[in-house]
Amino acid sequence: MLSLRLLRGASPAALGRWVLAALASCGTGLLLLAALGWALAHPGGASHTVVRLGWCVVPAIVSVQLAVAVGRAQSTGWPRAGLTAVGLGRNGLVLLAAATVTLVCACGSVLALLVFLQLRGDVTGVPYHGVGPGLLAAGHSLPLAGAVTLLALVPLAAGAASAARLRTEQRPDGRRTDGQRPDRGRARPGGPDAGAIEPDEQVPAGLPWGVALIAVGLALEATAPDRHTFPLPSGLGAMAPAAVGGWVLTAAGLVLAGPGLVHACGRLLAAYRPGGLRLLAGRGLQHEARRLGRPLGLLSATVAALVAGYGLHQDSGRSLGPVTTFAVLLICMCVLASAALAARESHAARASARAALRELAAPAAVLRASAAVRAGVLAVAFLVPALLVAALSPTP
Repeated sequence: MLSLRLLRGASPAALGRWVLAALASCGTGLLLLAALGWALAHPGGASHTVVRLGWCVVPAIVSVQLAVAVGRAQSTGWPRAGLTAVGLGRNGLVLLAAATVTLVCACGSVLALLVFLQLRGDVTGVPYHGVGPGLLAAGHSLPLAGAVTLLALVPLAAGAASAARLRTEQRPDGRRTDGQRPDRGRARPGGPDAGAIEPDEQVPAGLPWGVALIAVGLALEATAPDRHTFPLPSGLGAMAPAAVGGWVLTAAGLVLAGPGLVHACGRLLAAYRPGGLRLLAGRGLQHEARRLGRPLGLLSATVAALVAGYGLHQDSGRSLGPVTTFAVLLICMCVLASAALAARESHAARASARAALRELAAPAAVLRASAAVRAGVLAVAFLVPALLVAALSPTP
């Protein structure tokens, strides 16, 4: 009930973010139900059903990641004093955020079920014929237990991931490890400012591990045996399971290396006698490395997969099916929205720094130039690895 009240009292921008998370959960639910419908229409194709469900893992992961990002961004704007007054401490706020994320994703899953029933013709009596034969299983009874189990995966995973993420970010003294403002609104006497961003020495340490994962993933893709393969979506060929594992390791490496790469870009900008512009941009990137790194790493992995998939599509000459196109659009939407949320949080976190610079009579052009330098450096730093991974990955 409290989650519903918080959603009802949210700002229009916050409601828009929640709607985006619900739509992502709805899209993933539709893909899972399509795999269930194909299994009902093809009782003897158990192996193909497993493959279809396996390809639904990627949309599910990015949908959960988006829901966690939305819940994390929204929880920072809640009235902490009021929630604390009604007895919600640090653990209570974490559970409340997780419950809200679960509720929003559950609404998206219910919407997916209603849309799927409409496409099957269970509501109007006329099934939709534009998604290929057998995906809706219009002539078969839909098992309620199986549908509910599939639709519950994203809400439960999003709630658990949100609770784990917020729990790890909260320190016992109420401060956050990601540079956000603390639960208590004042600094400790004699201590540093509670809202200041402290350096994290573990951020650059993830860069070599990420590079190592990328190298191992590419090597695994190149040496994967072709004896046992499973089909790609839309008939684009087949890929060995080891090659799929290599792609997973490569994507994980790009995500893991993201914070360290952002931090390294900041250090390079601020090195070798920097001027005011380079120093401002470099220090900003170092402070925002943890917040921006992983969403940008995920975006880089998505770009690499899209470039490789486009080359495969051109070589095969086959057109993408509606379900594959829908899945690709869903993944791109979730990844771009997560990166936009990270950029918005970074912009909000620099509000005090911008105010201080204005008080020092810093020209507005300097702030705009600093933002442009940060954006340009990050674009180059994450686009180049994505193109290299796509070029070095073997064709299925």
